[in-house]
Amino acid sequence: MKQMAHGTEDLKVLAHLLRRDVIEMTSEANSGHPGGSLSSADLLAALYFNVMRHDPSDPQWEERDRFVLSKGHAAPVLYAALAESGYFEREELLTLRKIGTRLQGHPVRGKLPGVEMSTGSLGQGLSMACGMALAAKMDEKTHRVFCLLGDGELQSGQNWEAAMFAHHHRLSNLTAFVDRNRLQINGCTEENMSLDPLPEKWHSFGWNVIIIDGHDMAQIIDACAKASRSQKNPTVIIMNTVKGKGISFMENNPDFHGKVCKPDELCRALDELEGCGL
Repeated sequence: MKQMAHGTEDLKVLAHLLRRDVIEMTSEANSGHPGGSLSSADLLAALYFNVMRHDPSDPQWEERDRFVLSKGHAAPVLYAALAESGYFEREELLTLRKIGTRLQGHPVRGKLPGVEMSTGSLGQGLSMACGMALAAKMDEKTHRVFCLLGDGELQSGQNWEAAMFAHHHRLSNLTAFVDRNRLQINGCTEENMSLDPLPEKWHSFGWNVIIIDGHDMAQIIDACAKASRSQKNPTVIIMNTVKGKGISFMENNPDFHGKVCKPDELCRALDELEGCGL
């Protein structure tokens, strides 16, 4: 089974719904990472409602595509996508980070249906995705593996070992996404440890490289389609994004990497999202 493929206009609305969920659940918890969740919302909407084959009624369906959230601190947007897809009731989103919840601060495999891998230790997700992709190749399976990386976590060397591995094993069934919002918890990525020229780095490791506006739904869908046609090499889609996308006072503000809205800010944030067509 595959989730019904929504058109770009529907996907835009779904992305705004995910952003609303992120703001509401992190504010309820008074904890979490909204900034990088908001910058990833368009991608998650596209993957779960257009690109990936998956079945919320059968989370362990063998032929499903796999998604690994390497930037595990963006768990709120993953949980929102899973809830909107039907893996669990939306009401459970408001239990984020509470005692006894299935919605931990970072995704935990086995806790919640739809979570493929426990993540949060930055720099490890791509290695896990490589293992999944290689296993699929060895078993002659047709499902694909998708992995979302933060740009700040590319400062971890393990990613580049995984990149070499993926090219060596010709993991054409693997697509990585880089959320290139250029901000990390302590400021600008280029001031902490420069990543540029980032496309050239990936290309030198033997990957197909696609650069897009990570908030343009049509570009996301088109890039994923191009990646699926690769016959030899893995593909990385570098998404130029805005941290805190969709809420004016959060956009490009590193303070909201791990800080949530205050009560008065919550009302303003939800009002702004209402203005986006919700």
